[in-house]
Amino acid sequence: MNGPEMLEIRCSRAWPPLAEAHLGEWVLRWAGGFTGRANSVLAVGDAGRPVREALDAACDFAHDRGIPPMAQVVRDSPNEHAIVAEGWVEAKRHRRGHEVVVLTAPLAAAPAVDGVTVSDEPSDAWWELTLGPAEDSPAARQVLTGGKVGYGVATLDGVTAGVVRGALVDGWLHVGRLEVAPAFRRRGLASALMAALGAWGVEHGAGRAVLQVAEGNEGALALYAGLGYAPHHRYRYWVPAPGSRIEGEEDSTS
Repeated sequence: MNGPEMLEIRCSRAWPPLAEAHLGEWVLRWAGGFTGRANSVLAVGDAGRPVREALDAACDFAHDRGIPPMAQVVRDSPNEHAIVAEGWVEAKRHRRGHEVVVLTAPLAAAPAVDGVTVSDEPSDAWWELTLGPAEDSPAARQVLTGGKVGYGVATLDGVTAGVVRGALVDGWLHVGRLEVAPAFRRRGLASALMAALGAWGVEHGAGRAVLQVAEGNEGALALYAGLGYAPHHRYRYWVPAPGSRIEGEEDSTS
C-alpha cells in the first residue's frame, strides 16, 4: 500500500469499531452508526477478490448489522476509480461532508499551560462536551475509549471549557474531537489544547500527528494550518447508487 493508504490504516486503528472483518487488506467496520469512519468499509490496498465481489460483501456486512453500505477510499486512488466504475456515487448527504482532508504535522514538546491537562481517563465533563445527546451511546463511548488514548481538558473559571482526544498508533498521534464551549471561544483554548495533547504524544513516543477535517470546514482548516498542519491526502465516502438493490440511507457522521 502507498503512504496515504498506510496512514488511513493507522487512523482506523486509532478510531476502533466495535466489530470488524477483513477482505484482503480492506477493513469492514461497524460501531452502531457512530461516525462514518467506524461504519464503512475502508477500501485500501488489495481486497483479494474482484472489486464488485468485495463491494457486495461490504454491503452484506453493513445490512446484516443495520447500517447503510458506505466505502471510505483515498481520493483519486485506483480503488476509488474501481468503485466509481461499479456505479457507486459520492455520499453527498453525509452529515459532516463526504470529502475529508487529512492533515499532518511534526510534534514537539511544549510548556505546560495553566488549566490544560491530558489524562488517561475521560471525566464526566469531557463526555458532556465531546458527545451531544444525539450522539451519546454505549457504542460511541466504546469507540472513543479504544486503544491508548489521552483526554485533553481545558478548565477556565472552574468550568470544563474545551476538550480534545488523542490516540497513539505506531508513533503517530491521531487527534480528534477538539471542541471548545461557545462561551469560551476565541481565547486561545483550542491552540492550548492542541499543544498540551502534542506534548503528551511526544512523552508517549509519538513523532507526528494526524487529524481529519471535512473539506468545507474553513474555520478548522485555518486553525490547524496556523498550528503547522499541512494537507497529506484526501479521502471520500461512496455509497451505492440511488435505486440500486444495495442502496441505503446515508446517516453516519464523519
